Amino acid sequence: MLTEPLPSTLDVRKAAARGVTVSGVLKPLDLPRFRPLLASDDGSIQAELAFSRDEENRAVVDLVLEANVSVTCQRCLQAMPLAISVSNRLGIVWTDEQARHLPRQLDPLIAPEEGCDLWYLVEEELILALPPFSYHDTEDCKQILSDFSGPAADETQGEKQPNPFDVLAQLKKGD
Repeated sequence: MLTEPLPSTLDVRKAAARGVTVSGVLKPLDLPRFRPLLASDDGSIQAELAFSRDEENRAVVDLVLEANVSVTCQRCLQAMPLAISVSNRLGIVWTDEQARHLPRQLDPLIAPEEGCDLWYLVEEELILALPPFSYHDTEDCKQILSDFSGPAADETQGEKQPNPFDVLAQLKKGD
């Protein structure tokens, strides 16, 4: 298990030319756009980025992310653990025009002249990998929801409540 933090920036062109592999860990607190999508700041993100050149001498990065975070269950609104795995290959390009000419199997990584922000890249991939909705197993949610619900209808005691539609029934009789 990695314990070193992931470097925040890197010259991806030089890294691809040299065949560099960079790895490290991040916390959800390190990613300001990903953090609000989570139920808590707990969790860890392990990232490995392997830079190289492909068969056609294009600069590429193979990205592997493993994240264990906490998200909100959309059924019971309680926190639940979520494991996210991402594996993607990106073509490193400098302009939008070059990005248009990449083959379909490569997503573009548009890298500026100076160092590329690796944390931003990891954050983008995690946001894309999040499921649109997260749910506990049905039985887990039923247990949580039953803790919040009041007594069942047949358990209620007291006198019968008046029906608000009785007034309408009286009006109908007058016709």
